[in-house]
Amino acid sequence: MKFKAVFLDFYGTLVHEDDEIIPLICERIRENAKLQCTAKEIGGYWWKEFSRIFRDSYGEAFQSQRSLGIQSLQTTIEQYQSNCEAEELIQKQFAHWTKPKLYSDTLPFIESLRGTPVYIVSNIDGADIAQAIAYHQIKVTDVLTSEDVRSYKPRPELFLEALKRSKLDAHEVIHIGDSLLSDVAGAQALGIHAVWLNRLNKTLPEDIQPDYIAHDLNEVRAYLGR
Repeated sequence: MKFKAVFLDFYGTLVHEDDEIIPLICERIRENAKLQCTAKEIGGYWWKEFSRIFRDSYGEAFQSQRSLGIQSLQTTIEQYQSNCEAEELIQKQFAHWTKPKLYSDTLPFIESLRGTPVYIVSNIDGADIAQAIAYHQIKVTDVLTSEDVRSYKPRPELFLEALKRSKLDAHEVIHIGDSLLSDVAGAQALGIHAVWLNRLNKTLPEDIQPDYIAHDLNEVRAYLGR
């Protein structure tokens, strides 16, 4: 393998995202909403609100992922005039973050990298990913989160901290993740080779070009072995 270290996203890459939890939360809001709406509309509004405050969360204005989730969900509940409580509803999502379902190819992939430094680089709160990693007994060189640098991918701070800890230059590492914006565009902006892990067979937009596209970690493993 020509790369001296591997950077890995976590949710959506090594473990499942919360895609099954979000619709359940949105349906609860819909059932108790005064405005006529669908769970899909609620989910879209929630994501828009989350993305809006997420973009401004860095440096002195940084907020934890949990805080961003509660704030955006509360705004969504108020938008649809529902009587739900954000902090009560979002516990389902928080529980997923600490005990997410593991992809079957994750542990074999990490084992195949034995002898190569592996760094998890994740937009999440430190305590949540620590529980998730301990739950699945995932062993890597180091774990870096947005809380460590008070910034979220695709901003450069998280990648730069990973490079600093690995004591390597951008061209010497590879980053693997499921988000075209946070993982691929964020890594490539610094000159880091980026693999898009497209587990869900999404369509690739014209404005982002990953260095490699894989549908699971077995394909990534074969790519690294070339």
